[in-house]
Amino acid sequence: MDPEHLPVINNYLDANEPPSSEARLSRMHFHDNQRKVDYVLAYHYRKRGAHLGHGSPGHSLAVISNGETGKERHGGGPGDVELGPLDALEEERREQRDEFEHNLMAAGLELEKDLESKSQGSVFVRIHAPWQVLAREAEFLKIKVPTKKMYEIKAGGSIAKKFSAILQTLSSPLQPRVPEHSNNRMKNLSYPFSREKMYLYNIQEKDTFFDNATRSRIVHEILKRTACSRANNTMGINSLIANNIYEAAYPLHDGEYDSPGDDMNDRKLLYQEWARYGVFYKFQPIDLIRKYFGEKIGLYFAWLGLYTSFLIPSSVIGVIVFLYGCATIEEDIPSKEMCDHQNAFTMCPLCDKSCDYWNLSSACGTARASHLFDNPATVFFSIFMALWATMFLENWKRLQMRLGYFWDLTGIEEEEERSQEHSRPEYETKVREKLLKESGKSAVQKLEANSPEDDEDDEDKLTWKDRFPGYLMNFASILFMIALTFSIVFGVIVYRITTAAALSLNKATRSNVRVTVTATAVIINLVVILILDEIYGAVAKWLTKIEVPKTEQTFEERLILKAFLLKFVNAYSPIFYVAFFKGRFVGRPGSYVYVFDGYRMEECAPGGCLMELCIQLSIIMLGKQLIQNNIFEIGVPKLKKLFRKLKDETEPGESDPDHSKRPEQWDLDHSLEPYTGLTPEYMEMIIQFGFVTLFVASFPLAPVFALLNNVIEVRLDAKKFVTELRRPDAVRTKDIGIWFDILSGIGKFSVIINAFVIAVTSDFIPRLVYQYSYSHNGTLHGFVNHTLSFFNVSQLKEGTQPENSQFDQEVQFCRFKDYREPPWAPNPYEFSKQYWSVLSARLAFVIIFQNLVMFLSVLVDWMIPDIPTDISDQIKKEKSLLVDFFLKEEHEKVKLADEPAQRSQGGGDRSRRSRAAGSRAPSGRSQPGSIASSGSQHTNV
Repeated sequence: MDPEHLPVINNYLDANEPPSSEARLSRMHFHDNQRKVDYVLAYHYRKRGAHLGHGSPGHSLAVISNGETGKERHGGGPGDVELGPLDALEEERREQRDEFEHNLMAAGLELEKDLESKSQGSVFVRIHAPWQVLAREAEFLKIKVPTKKMYEIKAGGSIAKKFSAILQTLSSPLQPRVPEHSNNRMKNLSYPFSREKMYLYNIQEKDTFFDNATRSRIVHEILKRTACSRANNTMGINSLIANNIYEAAYPLHDGEYDSPGDDMNDRKLLYQEWARYGVFYKFQPIDLIRKYFGEKIGLYFAWLGLYTSFLIPSSVIGVIVFLYGCATIEEDIPSKEMCDHQNAFTMCPLCDKSCDYWNLSSACGTARASHLFDNPATVFFSIFMALWATMFLENWKRLQMRLGYFWDLTGIEEEEERSQEHSRPEYETKVREKLLKESGKSAVQKLEANSPEDDEDDEDKLTWKDRFPGYLMNFASILFMIALTFSIVFGVIVYRITTAAALSLNKATRSNVRVTVTATAVIINLVVILILDEIYGAVAKWLTKIEVPKTEQTFEERLILKAFLLKFVNAYSPIFYVAFFKGRFVGRPGSYVYVFDGYRMEECAPGGCLMELCIQLSIIMLGKQLIQNNIFEIGVPKLKKLFRKLKDETEPGESDPDHSKRPEQWDLDHSLEPYTGLTPEYMEMIIQFGFVTLFVASFPLAPVFALLNNVIEVRLDAKKFVTELRRPDAVRTKDIGIWFDILSGIGKFSVIINAFVIAVTSDFIPRLVYQYSYSHNGTLHGFVNHTLSFFNVSQLKEGTQPENSQFDQEVQFCRFKDYREPPWAPNPYEFSKQYWSVLSARLAFVIIFQNLVMFLSVLVDWMIPDIPTDISDQIKKEKSLLVDFFLKEEHEKVKLADEPAQRSQGGGDRSRRSRAAGSRAPSGRSQPGSIASSGSQHTNV
């Protein structure tokens, strides 16, 4: 029998009794082997008095159908037994589940579940949507489906076609072997589903017309809007899960991904061609990802793929810049002068008492290493990366439009997206509490006043006064978290200062003080960042819940903003300190700035702070990626899965007689991790995007390490979605939402940051000023001497002079890095003219660099259209073809209506009907507006 003609029933199947003599054909269907399981609800039950003994499993099959009588299900015990608190709660939940499932059946869905034959355990409610429900909901949700009409997608001119063919041939080894990546240039015209225009669609088989993702999406929409009056009139499955009525709700995967044999499904195909590390070199099957997981997840992986491919040119340029630094290191005059032992500079002590005078040539290695990253090529690379970020965002907008065209997302309107939004359970609870407090009605009237229909009419029942405590808590908590981050950074600074002073007391460790302190401080920073990342993620979620946003979309956007703000401050605070604050507030010999008594503010290395900034950035970036990938994304899910497996094995209850049998698909999917959204995936990549763009002037190899990480990250995320997570609900969306605005903001902010890194942190500007204003021969000879000021050691404060100095010669003047007047000048130790010249040059560079790069970015933005020309032409062509197709199909319908009328001209009534039908024909052919009214007369073909 055809599934659509089966009655809407609720089958309670005894697990110990075979439901059918036929063998199970698929674990994706009901036990009748005909109706497909579109969605699963899972809950844990505990029978009344289960702690006293085990219930005996029943052996009768109870079938309850609409309007039919059936056998009663076995009760859990006698009705006159007094219920304990746990039993009463379980009984209440059972009643709420029964009502909710009855309402689902009233909505047209068909349900099947097993008998609760044990004292406690899990039950899976399988849901099937028949054709009538699918058609009704598809029309309500305005789901676009392919029509009968197909047309060719033109690739452009002959040159473009040849170029495209050559690229296709060259990239064929990199293409995944999936049907969607064939060379088919044909596309179906798509139109929102309408039951009045069934003749437009190529419906060959109703069971397969809607794919699995669309079917589950339709069922999920019904689940979200179905009410339960026993559960305080709550709306939707999310509220019931939040109140522990159900444990989980999820669509099924398309079978197993590692099943033996040649039987192929989309999940297995995705695993073989996408979710394995062995296929890291292949392109992603984006169309198949979208088909299986929905548009939202498809857009994420398309964005991640484009970002990874864009890292290739930036990595190549970064390596070239680094190699340029390596090639020119022997020609760098300042580092040569610093390494010259003949022309030694006696430097002032780095700390009080325990530190001695020292020769600048002892910092030769640091100076030479600094040149690898502090050279003229880094300025070019900074400009390139700013334009790279703009190019990436522009190309993403174009790819987004291209995918929107091929995925039929171009017609999604704001009203359609809002129609799919439902109130969150927490919001409903808050509104109900408000009504209970304010209203003087009875409890029943209060609940009725908060009916779902009224809730739909009112935009937001919570005023700013209701939300004010939540907003205040958000503001105070975010300020506290940011202050906590700054306090930890300051704590690490104190650690560096005290450790450096302690190590300087020992002769054995004195030579490696700077390396030891820098390395250990960066590792501490990394550990703190990783710990606070997890804490801040949980805090951001808690703070967003306090705000009580109405819809899931609003909740997600506010959560993203909070989490990004806290994680951005957490990840970049130590880097900002080294880049812009370290060594700026040291003072000078004889007038140092002290953090505590006897502990000075720390200074930059003789070669500048850029080398230390590079070390800080590289360790935090690499450590964050490696640890988060290997421990948090791989290790933690495996531990959770192991813990859940151990918990299931040790759970009390009867042994399952079917345990040795092959488990059902809903059992397998229930053991997987629930899908919690894309926010962690996006957040990880956005923070990495910041590392790649914000401080790229100090670390040109950042894009290389980001590229290596992302090649693994794509397959890691793919494997997680295919093998470790329950199948997510397919969500239709036309863009990546607020993430694009964050990316754009980081791109603009990176221009300012890199301008200041080049101007303030590096020696690029001081070298330019010296070369063109103070050098006698236009070279950098004498630059090191020019940047060092003199200090008379006799003016050191009492008690700060070096104790037991081992320096080879008697010191009268020591040098320190700053632009100050010498001791013999009229205004000793005041800032010199060179200081003000360099400062003005730095500010001028920031202004020029920022405006130049911003201008070039706007120029690139203007030159690259957001919508590709071929896509724009195809969209216009599709609209024209759709109108022509409508008119043609309507004409065919009218002809079909005319034929029987013309054959029946003998009867008077028939002839009049024939003339009436003939009079309607011209309007159907000539006026597009008459399509709907004419088509409404032909509901089925």
